[in-house]
Amino acid sequence: MSEAYKSISKGLKEAIKYSKGNTKEAREFRPKHIDVKQLRERIGMSQPKFAASFGISLGTLRHWERGDRYPQGPALVLLNLLFKDPNTVLDVLYK
Repeated sequence: MSEAYKSISKGLKEAIKYSKGNTKEAREFRPKHIDVKQLRERIGMSQPKFAASFGISLGTLRHWERGDRYPQGPALVLLNLLFKDPNTVLDVLYK
């Protein structure tokens, strides 16, 4: 049995337990709200540069900054990582 199979199998078993209410072993990450404009300005990027650097459409970025939309899912996780340690994220992307 391959390591990948073992890992996937373990994850599925844990997901089944969780769905049945066994949350004892579960860890849940709840990303916090990010002020995207403040973050972008702190990093020192223009809107076009920030959007291109992180695979976000410029229109979406502008909606986030105006507050009429809010980042969700993987985008929110990325923004939380950027908030906590922008230099590491930028190093990973550009090296």
